[in-house]
Amino acid sequence: MSKKGYWLAFVDIADPEAYAKYVAANAVAFEKYGAKFLVRGGQHEDPEAHTGGKVVAIEFDSYETAKACYHSPEYQEALKLRLVCSSGRIAIVEGV
Repeated sequence: MSKKGYWLAFVDIADPEAYAKYVAANAVAFEKYGAKFLVRGGQHEDPEAHTGGKVVAIEFDSYETAKACYHSPEYQEALKLRLVCSSGRIAIVEGV
């Protein structure tokens, strides 16, 4: 049985209207790869250093699926929309 895979994203949004277009576009890839949002914004605290205005955690069936979603043509098209309206960091990690 493979371990779950996760995206952990920390994002600062410069243009919320343009970011909404990214959210709509990324839904194609996330549906195709069975993404499950565990955290999508909401209140958070940065006790040690700024992590970003928005924190997102997404679960996938496996680490391999999480990587495949990120590198998919569907997500790469959506990513182009995010890069022009926000800055951030994403880590793809294997669960325990």
